[in-house]
Amino acid sequence: MKTMKGDKVTVLGKELKLGDKAPDFTLTNNDLDVSKLADFTEEYLLISTVPSLDTGVCDLQTRTINEKLASNPKVKFITVSMDLPFGQKRWCGSAGVDLVTLSDHKTAEFGKAYGLLMEELRLLARSVMVFDKNRELIYVEYLKEMGNHPNYEALINFVEKL
Repeated sequence: MKTMKGDKVTVLGKELKLGDKAPDFTLTNNDLDVSKLADFTEEYLLISTVPSLDTGVCDLQTRTINEKLASNPKVKFITVSMDLPFGQKRWCGSAGVDLVTLSDHKTAEFGKAYGLLMEELRLLARSVMVFDKNRELIYVEYLKEMGNHPNYEALINFVEKL
């Protein structure tokens, strides 16, 4: 069961398990262009999903992962939310960060494919995932309460050992 501010939410789609292949996706980037899974060719892909970058927990999650892990040349870090691309671009500018933010606002297919679409809110549930070069899932944390933070220490330790 997942909750948002203590209230139960229905999450559509099936959570991925270790060893699962990353489902392909078509998301919108900040320039309103399409981004697909195949566009990311780095050895590892770290996907962080947040309900909205305009909230304190989501902001801190994105900044923390970016600050601690973005300098690793083997890992591509992307954040996915349902925020409009304009809002994501504005957030990046006001946060003073240069990172990839992608929006699932058009179809919500990413949210369904990755087991993250909160039906009642049409937002993505909070998670962090790391995929290897074959795009197999090697690290995952799906949070049960959307107001909680992921285990940054565990994620950072895992990525630093890659």
